[in-house]
Amino acid sequence: MGKIKEFITGKRQQIVQFIRFCIVGTVAAGIHYGIYYVLLRVGAGHNLAYATGYIISFVCNFIATSYFTFRSSPSWGRFAGFAGSHAVNFLLHMTLLNVFLWIGMHELIAPIAVMLVAMLVQYAILNLVFRKK
Repeated sequence: MGKIKEFITGKRQQIVQFIRFCIVGTVAAGIHYGIYYVLLRVGAGHNLAYATGYIISFVCNFIATSYFTFRSSPSWGRFAGFAGSHAVNFLLHMTLLNVFLWIGMHELIAPIAVMLVAMLVQYAILNLVFRKK
């Protein structure tokens, strides 16, 4: 039991940071999904609705990730790294969305599955972008 407590104590900052990441990600995912849902209901296609939601939530996500998750000031360098990581993440999202829809997953469930899969990949990438030097 002592080893577990020692491990958690040593990783406290990273655990708290990951919790903040999950909070910001949940809010961003809510914005993304809300926009996706509304645009689907007004007749937009899956890809347009999903991409529009992603782009709008991206701006909110960058600001919250900078200040809240990683306790850093936004900068052009971090924005470039954030945008680069999100370019990779966006391709992952769009690929997974279309695969999930192709295999028959419901259009309202597929984005949730995509977000869950992509979350861990994004955290690993952003941890490198926002790491203090």
